Amino acid sequence: MKKNLMLYSFLCLLMTMIPLIPAKLFTADQQTSAEMAEDISESVAESVPTGTAEPENYHVLDADTGEILEVPVREYLIGAVGAEMPVTFEPEALKAQAVAAHTYAERQKELADRRPELKGADFSDDASQYQAFYTTEELQKLYADKFEQNYQKLENAVDSVLHEILIYQDEPIIAAFHAMSGGKTESAKNVWGSEIAYLQSVDSSADRNAPQFEQNVSYTAEQVKDMLSASREGLFLGTDTEHWFGEAECSEAGTVLQIPVGTSIFTGQELRTIFGLRSAVFQVRYEDKNFIFTTYGYGHDVGMSQYGANAMAVQGADYREILAYYYPETELKTIS
Repeated sequence: MKKNLMLYSFLCLLMTMIPLIPAKLFTADQQTSAEMAEDISESVAESVPTGTAEPENYHVLDADTGEILEVPVREYLIGAVGAEMPVTFEPEALKAQAVAAHTYAERQKELADRRPELKGADFSDDASQYQAFYTTEELQKLYADKFEQNYQKLENAVDSVLHEILIYQDEPIIAAFHAMSGGKTESAKNVWGSEIAYLQSVDSSADRNAPQFEQNVSYTAEQVKDMLSASREGLFLGTDTEHWFGEAECSEAGTVLQIPVGTSIFTGQELRTIFGLRSAVFQVRYEDKNFIFTTYGYGHDVGMSQYGANAMAVQGADYREILAYYYPETELKTIS
């Protein structure tokens, strides 16, 4: 996380010109399919009860130093929201993100004892596996001369929802979120294979207006062959390059569920990983001896769309309405 902080700081300056670009356009997709699938698998197998009081501190493993940081809950939530969502977003969207961040942290804390790699911590700040988190010092570097006003905005958002988390059947939910959908969010079942009542597909049409909603990535036929062959032993593509990829089977939300590739069948999530695509909502075409993947949205597409949440806030929705929309059948609970 710290290695990319300088680059992130520079890019965040661009937000003054493009104020509605979600943080995940500039960072890794923290909640990847494999990682969230593991969390869902654990969650389905065993219930996670809510506590009766909020813990005084979280114990966060610093992925760079190996040190376990003892971070007050309020400070952690400020750092998590600052790391996960642009501070330029609407206050109600930031509040929704704060509740999601708190819910995520509470659930991960209960699951931590099954993850020895955490070395006794509740979770890590490794954004490739856990929710991202910035310390106050990192936020100072990130915001530079706008630190005081930006930090106060984060404080206001967090303080207004500090003791609230989302629950379903009296358990903290899997508070999945992503930068922007392909126009509709996706169900957990179609992405991770498990049916989750509150992680269902909902319309998020405003995402189509997000900056960088549609993106292209191009690979030569030779690159495609090498990347596919490295991922699937015994794959035969044949000599008809133009028809290496067959017709995709897609969900109603547009996610590629599976697609024939040569003699094999790949899921959209597999191809997203292999080719580093922004989303599993994509199309592929062969043109001028290159394969061009056109993606729509950014992220795993499950749960709350951050850009969609901001669009709802712009239209006057408060954080409760945002959370109820993207996490249907859940309820807010005060934990202290």
